[in-house]
Parts: sequence; C-alpha cells; structure tokens
Amino acid sequence: MSDLTSVRSRAAGTATVADSAELAVVARGDFIESRHAGSAVVLGQDATVLRELGDPSAPVFPRSALKPFQALAALSAGAELDGAELAVATASHSGTAEHVEAVRGILARARLPETALQCPPALPGDPEARASVSAAGAAPAPVFMECSGKHAAMLLACVVNGWDPADYLAADHPVQKHVVDTIERLTGEKVVATATDGCGAPTHAITLTGLARGVQRIATAQASSPFPLYKKAAAITGAVRAEPWAIAGPGRPDSVLAASLGVFSKRGAEGVLVVAAPDGTTVALKVLDGSHRAAAITALTLLVKAGALPAASVAAVLPEVVEPVLGGGVPVGEIRPVI
Repeated sequence: MSDLTSVRSRAAGTATVADSAELAVVARGDFIESRHAGSAVVLGQDATVLRELGDPSAPVFPRSALKPFQALAALSAGAELDGAELAVATASHSGTAEHVEAVRGILARARLPETALQCPPALPGDPEARASVSAAGAAPAPVFMECSGKHAAMLLACVVNGWDPADYLAADHPVQKHVVDTIERLTGEKVVATATDGCGAPTHAITLTGLARGVQRIATAQASSPFPLYKKAAAITGAVRAEPWAIAGPGRPDSVLAASLGVFSKRGAEGVLVVAAPDGTTVALKVLDGSHRAAAITALTLLVKAGALPAASVAAVLPEVVEPVLGGGVPVGEIRPVI
C-alpha cells in the first residue's frame, strides 16, 4: 500500500467551521434565515481538480456514499449479481415491495434466511410500503432496513468464499478487509479511521477528493475494460442506470437524479453527497452541519458551472429534490446556492 496517498488524520474528525466555505443559504422572503457551510470538490473528466470549496482534503465518513465500493467489493469477491439485485446492493432503499423482493433474491442466491441479516430491524421508509406492511401486521424487520441490500451482498460474498457469515460485520472479517482494499484501490488513499455505521457495518474515513476520485472511476468504467474490477464497476453503474428506482425509491433524490439527468448519485448520512455526471465530471461534498437540505442544489450547481449538466435540465428537476421553504403551506422563500 506504499503507493497510496497518506491522508492527514484529525483527532477531532472532519473539517472545522474555519476550514469550511459557505455553500448555500435559506431565504425566507428577503431575509437570510440560515446558512449551510461545508466542503466540496469538482473533478473534471480527466480527474483533475477543477474546483475546491472549503477543505476537501479533510477526511470524512462518507457513510452510505461508500456503498458503490462495498457493492464492488462483494462483486469482485465472487458474488454474482445483476439487474435490480445489483442496484439494490448499492442502495439506501425505501423498502418498497420491489426492493424487498430484490434483497430476498440475493439471500436466496446465498441460500441464507432473512435472519442472517445483521442490520437493525426497521419498517419501510416509503410511506405506501410502510402502510401496507403495517396493515398486514408485519413487525419491523432487517429486510426492510435501507441498507439490507448491501448486507445481503456481503453475505453472498461470504458464502461464495466459504467465509463465516455469522460475524460478517466484524472489522477484521475477510469481507470487510476486502471492502477496505477496494476503497483504497479506487480512491488511491489509505483509510484513516474506521467506526460503526448506522446499519452496523464498518464505515471508513477518506477525503472528499478520494471519494470523488473513486466514484468517478466506478461511474466511468466500461464493460469492455480489460480489467475485471472495472468490468464489475461498469455492471454496477449499468444496473443503477437501468433500474434507477432501486438505488433509493420513489421520489427520493438519488433515484430522481439518475432517472432525470442520467447521473450516478449517492448520498450518505450527515450531509454527504457524490454525483458523477454522464461525461464523468464528479462532485463530492459534505454539508458541515450534517443536513442534506443544501446538498443536491449545491452539487448540481457545481456540475452546471463545470459545463457537465444543462442548466435547463437541472432547473426542471430541482423542485423534486430540493426541500421547499414554506409559510402557511405555500412557498415563501428558497434554498439558494452561493457558490
């Protein structure tokens, strides 16, 4: 691993307020009510840094924005997935019947019961799916949890390799070591910190620049590549583009952006978002306060300014992915980028 870039570690965590830049404001009428600061990086088609805001060299936990790497690790370890099952392995899904069917399909490939999933029990995030499950008297279950596809893919990789699935979430388990190796290979950086994600799996700290670089490599990979890892990466993005509903769910930003703009978008908890445009231009950002309210409009604005997305197409989709500022149930302001 001597060829990997060393990332400076911070005892206090990610970038500080002083290191950050203002990304967007919330205007209520003519009054600026709130301000969102953070860091962002834009990589051009050739992976050169086009723009930096704040401190994208500071490590962050990408949280669910790591799922493309985790899914790729499962594939490269021998898990055979395609279509909706592959897309849901990359997903933070809303638990629709279609999502649950795809997760169960992965478990069936592994010949494992749902009880093998070690993510927390949950009800579906999608309101209609949650109402349907509740009406049927079903209890919260791991299969409904938004990360169950990732967990099922890890379990399948364990079964294929003869690794013990009982402790697949342990940081020293072979499947988790393979995840780290995949992250480091694609980002070109060493993981500088590891902790436990909300779903119980290990999560790893890398820089926003590393996150953008790694996701760009996945998003631009070609099925014709002579390198097996990149062939599998191309399968992931191909599955998401073919089944955009699977990566998130009805009305959810990642699905909306994939379907409407053809981008590869993956958000992570605590204000992280990475978006790769069809031409390969890629943005990774973190909103410092952990809110997603300003994430999509900031990322899309940066891609428009880089010439990677048409301004009119972005303007048309913004109402679907940006939270409105309401007063009395009607719009009275806006979330406005200041970049």
